Amino acid sequence: MNLTYFLFFLCIIVCTLIITYWAAKQSKTTNQFYVAAGRLTGIQNGMAIAGDYISAASFLGIIGTIAISGYDGFLYAIGFLVSYLIVLFFIAEPVHRLGKYSLGDVVCSRFPGNQIRWMMAIGALIISILYMIPQLVAAGLLLRLLLDINYSTSVLIIGSLMTIYVVFGGMFATSWVQIVKTVVLMSGTFLLALIVFSRFDWNMTALIAQVTSGTPLGEQFFLPGNLYNDPLESLSLHLALILGTAGLPHILIRFFTVRNTQEVRKSLLTASWIIGSFYIIALVLGLGAVALIGYGPLTAADPTGNLAAPLLAGELGGDFLMAFIAAIAFTTIIAVVAGLVISATTAFSHDVYFHIIKKGQTTEKTQLRAAQWTAFVVGLISTLFALGLKNINVTFLVSLTFIVAASSNLPVLLFTIYWKRFNEKGAITGMITGLAVSLTLLVLGPHIMNPDGGWIPHEPLIPLSNPGIVAIPIGFLGTFLGSLLTEPSVQNTAEFRQFYLKAQTGIETREHHQ
Repeated sequence: MNLTYFLFFLCIIVCTLIITYWAAKQSKTTNQFYVAAGRLTGIQNGMAIAGDYISAASFLGIIGTIAISGYDGFLYAIGFLVSYLIVLFFIAEPVHRLGKYSLGDVVCSRFPGNQIRWMMAIGALIISILYMIPQLVAAGLLLRLLLDINYSTSVLIIGSLMTIYVVFGGMFATSWVQIVKTVVLMSGTFLLALIVFSRFDWNMTALIAQVTSGTPLGEQFFLPGNLYNDPLESLSLHLALILGTAGLPHILIRFFTVRNTQEVRKSLLTASWIIGSFYIIALVLGLGAVALIGYGPLTAADPTGNLAAPLLAGELGGDFLMAFIAAIAFTTIIAVVAGLVISATTAFSHDVYFHIIKKGQTTEKTQLRAAQWTAFVVGLISTLFALGLKNINVTFLVSLTFIVAASSNLPVLLFTIYWKRFNEKGAITGMITGLAVSLTLLVLGPHIMNPDGGWIPHEPLIPLSNPGIVAIPIGFLGTFLGSLLTEPSVQNTAEFRQFYLKAQTGIETREHHQ
């Protein structure tokens, strides 16, 4: 075991546990546990959103994809960034005004009922667990590589840590772990980018010339078509990335952690600047990796290129810098997974336990205890899944999560907020359609059905690796037709106008309040 690596990881664990100890003292009520009592500032929340969003797939994956596939890898990153414009213009402020703790609250502010709460909670649980599995698998592989700990022990360490953060610290601990992760990530990657430039005497032309000689793609490295030859695959992937963010529960519940819509806007602008800056730095690191290490050594260490950032750090600064960058990757995984656990916990304990099982009749202490037990169970389930999938490449689950979110949650949220004719049956139909279609396309696609080492050794019935271009329109169509072919909402024009006024301005008229 490398002592430098071990000390860096130990430092990260101790610091995050200290944050959790402090946060546990702040999390005595459900309001504090679920949404940090709305006490975060816009800048703090923006840093936490960035920490929640820049996952291990982004940090390790994007840099590796740029190093191996060039232009297409950076285009992948652009999809992640542009998605925040949709959240900013259409979703964020209405969600803040209509909800309290969960997305179920948002939809039920217009259609109060247990069925829709069940569907929103199930959707949030599925999305959170699908997203969590690849993060935990990546963490296990990272710890196994760097500390020579076996995979199962690595996953158990990460699974235990994330569960401790959420069970004891709630949203306070989760938010501050994410904020610390953002500061460490941005400072560490910026430092690495500066060292890359210094190696080429701050001359971008010299860096690009070295890239061309370091990759077998040559000049094609800077042209599209290296990652996906089929334009339909590329379009499908970007459609999922751009629309998916607006349906991710662990991102949207962050808009409840600030006190007003001005702070919501500030949150999103802060997050967008941080995420945009990160992807520009990632571009430099991707170019630096292929220029200084070369395509051959990168793919020999890991064919997917996921180790490009740690290998580049090792090349530039030896064991110390490599340990620092690996520790950042570790912190990245912890922060994202903690955010996913709190999102799944809120969906079940608030929507299902409090509203459906207890019908809103329970004490604050009982609610808090139920939330903590839910966090423990969600953490345990995700850890068990990750333990069982150690020999399988699960990176495709990240893009699948965006497809599920874009085809189920997004249509329901948009129609709830903006369409007068929309009704509860349309919302339920949309959720079922979106979840069923996206999961079915996954099972029938090349990730699962593959004669060469797939879970089902058979030719895929759906050739698309990224089926978003099929699933997302079907999700929207199911939501639309579900409303159109059933009875209109019982709300009249005046009632919808009052609801819409509240969603857009926060003004609640007396009639609507009653």
